[in-house]
Formats: sequence, C-alpha cells, structure tokens
Amino acid sequence: MAAPNIETVVSLSKRRGFVFPSSEIYGGLGSAWDYGPLGVELANNIKRAWWRWLVYGRDDIEGLDSSIILNRLVWKYSEHEATFNDPLVDCRECKSRFRADKLLEEFAAAGDAASVDDAATLSTVKCPNCGKTNWTEPRPFNMMLQTRLGAVAEDDPASLAYLRPETAQGIFINFLNVQTTMRRKLPFGVAQVGKSFRNEITPGNFILRTREFEQMEMEYFVAPDAEHLRLVDYWVEQYLGWYTGLGLARENLFLYEVPQEKLAHYSRRTVDIMYRYFPERPEEERQWEELMGIAYRTDYDLTQHSNKPEDGEGKRRNPDSTADLSYFDEATKQRFYPHVVEPAAGVNRSLLAFLMDAYDERTTDKGEKRVVLKLHPELSPIKVAVLPLAKNKPEIVSMARQLKAELQPSMRAVYDDTGGIGKLYARQDEIGTPFCVTVDHQSLEDEAVTVRDRDTWGQERVRAAELADYLRKRVEVRY
Repeated sequence: MAAPNIETVVSLSKRRGFVFPSSEIYGGLGSAWDYGPLGVELANNIKRAWWRWLVYGRDDIEGLDSSIILNRLVWKYSEHEATFNDPLVDCRECKSRFRADKLLEEFAAAGDAASVDDAATLSTVKCPNCGKTNWTEPRPFNMMLQTRLGAVAEDDPASLAYLRPETAQGIFINFLNVQTTMRRKLPFGVAQVGKSFRNEITPGNFILRTREFEQMEMEYFVAPDAEHLRLVDYWVEQYLGWYTGLGLARENLFLYEVPQEKLAHYSRRTVDIMYRYFPERPEEERQWEELMGIAYRTDYDLTQHSNKPEDGEGKRRNPDSTADLSYFDEATKQRFYPHVVEPAAGVNRSLLAFLMDAYDERTTDKGEKRVVLKLHPELSPIKVAVLPLAKNKPEIVSMARQLKAELQPSMRAVYDDTGGIGKLYARQDEIGTPFCVTVDHQSLEDEAVTVRDRDTWGQERVRAAELADYLRKRVEVRY
C-alpha cells in the first residue's frame, strides 16, 4: 500500500523527525520546512543515489556546482526577467491571493467546465476561502526572489540581483568551461544538485510546493542533427527506471505530454513524470502532480548567452557576453550551437513521493496496527539499529556498542536502549530501518546476534564476526 494522503506523511514526518515546520516557535513561515535528523539523511541519500547513478554510473556526464547568485545579465538574456511570470489575482472580499490559471484549472477539473481552455471567465469562479466571485484583473507576477548586493543604496539598480530560480543557467554559462577542461566531445551532459528559489504566489501541500527547494538537474548536450524528440523519450525511460528501481510503484507514475500552448518559452517538447500525490481524490486527473520534467530546450540557452552576430550587418545578439558558447566538431570541421535535453527533478518532491510510496501498515499477532516505512535500503536514513536485550547488563551493552561502532564506517548505524525490544522494533519500522540487530544473553556465549528484517519481520541468527558483510550485501550501501 501507499500513504492514503499527504497529511498522513506530514504527521509521520513531524512525529519521527523527518520534516519540521520552519520557524515554528515564532508561528512558522508559509511553506518553509526544515529537514530533521532523519529527513536530512533521506534527502542526502536521494541526492547521492542520483549522483552515483548519473555521474558515476555513466561515462558521458560531468558534475558542477554553480553559484546561487549569478550576474543579473544571466537572467536578462535567459529571458527570466521578461517571461518568468505567473498571472496573479486578488480576492477583493477576503484579500486572498491566487494564481489565475490554477483557479481556472481547478474550476475545470471540478466539472464546472469542459476544459481549462473553455472554462468560464474568472468572474464565475468562487474564491476558495470566502466563496465570493469578486476578483481583481489578472496581472503578471515575476517569481524570481530579489536581493541586494554590496554597500549601495537600496534603490540603486546596480545592486539588484536574484536568487536563482533554476540551476540550469549555471550549467549553460559554464558549458565551455566544462567542455574544454574535461576535453568532452558531444554528446555529453553536465549534472548539478543545488538550491533554487521561486516566489510562488500560492505555495502549499507540505514540501510539494515551496519557495526554497532543491533540484537535481542535468543538461545533455547533443549535435543539432540528433533525434532530439526521441532523446526525450530515452531520458523518460531512464528516469522511470531510476525511480521504480528505488521503490516507486509504476502504477503511481504517469507520463504527461505538455501541450504546445503550455510549453515554456525555451521548450519545443516537454514530458512530465507525474506522481499520484493525491490518491484520496476521486477524479483521477486531479490525483497527479509533477514529480519531474524532461524538456527539449533546443539551442536556445547557449545562443542567448553567446556574443555572436545577429545578422550580416555585424549586430551582436548579446553584446554583454564575452564568450561564444558554440562547439567545434573536429570530425565534420563544423561549428554550431549544441541542442539540449534537460531532465530536471526535485529533491523535495522526490522525497515526498518516496515517503508516500513506502508507507505501509501492518497488524501484529496481538491486533496492534503498526506503521512500516518500506524505504529502499539505499535511501533509508538508518541502515541498521543495534539493540541490547538487557540494558542493565554491562556485557550485553558493551557488545552492542562495539558492534555499532564496527558497522558505522560502512553504513549508518545507531544504538538504542530507550525501551523494550517490541517498542524498539516498532520505532525502527516506522522510520524505515531495514534491519535491527539484537544482542542477547546467548550472544555472550555463541558470539552471534539476531538480525530482524523490517519487511518480513523474520529473524535470523548471524555470527557477530560476519555481521558487517551480511548487512552490507543487503542494504546496498555504495559510498
């Protein structure tokens, strides 16, 4: 099974230390969340798994970590300053603020209109908060978060900068640096994990939509004559394999071909991999939300950032750039601007999907309901918990602590003696720990321990000297 709704995961996350409301002691901050001790481990494991799969596991991907704050001209020539807008409306009655396009989509999905395109005018849509239909006129709202740099006046235009709304531009402006220093030939990709910021009008649904989020993006550069549209399909299948290989059920994933009229200004084709974040909703089309997207960006970004002739009269398309980000093919002796296919995944959304899909409930022999978080072992925050059966017996405690110390270099291990063995098992099940190791009185005699499996609740006796190898093969730890 999977979690019946996001609220179930919200409760688990707060109770067990995955995700906390940010600034909670001061009343919180809208759609801001802090990752707790287990949440930061899970997020890091997702990023490590992605990096190992994409950068280490292939011969055609390099890594990069670009700055969060870039020269403002980057966002001018990428056209984010001009086009990175959402339609904003306010309810005149209750002063609530919404995205106009989302209001119309919800209106259509609820059956009040045949589709989004022919939905009734906004004056027909009721405010979700007060039920009135008194709206302001839609107006563009730029989603980039502004900041100021240097010791200058706040109203000085030269001090204006932005927190990046995507990690992709840092890759594009470094294309030539990566290509020349690593001596790369097309096709090749550049991968990056990092924070991005968007001043969302209506963030919400836990960590699904936040103003600060983390991305796992890769730009795959290819020659202009490559079959780009089929390359989108290739990366869709690759990412489906990655997500399902780490535990997401295929039936909870849905492919959405973004209509031409909804494509971003840089895209010729985009396929979104959607996840069923809202299984409680009866309307199937409203159960899905974007998990990640794969976009064919053409040569748009590299040409936008290049200082090159615009026409035969010598006019420059980008007079502010100092570089020409074209590529010279030694085999064909031709110079051109590579085209790009971009798979972009969110750490926050991936983490939420993995938590929801791993959620399970099981009933004990005594009729008690227990939560079991069946995370893939590679993602589990803790790989093994070492539990002494008798914490008041020094010899058992000493052996348990020694085993934990021996396991820790190769996997995340914890020692816990804060309850009876039944409660300790239940606690580790609920946070997704694949294995529990119990040290008992017999362990002092035969130098063996009991290993309990999270998913089956089966137990096996293993010699202490062989424990590390036994667990390493089963948790698939790869550092």
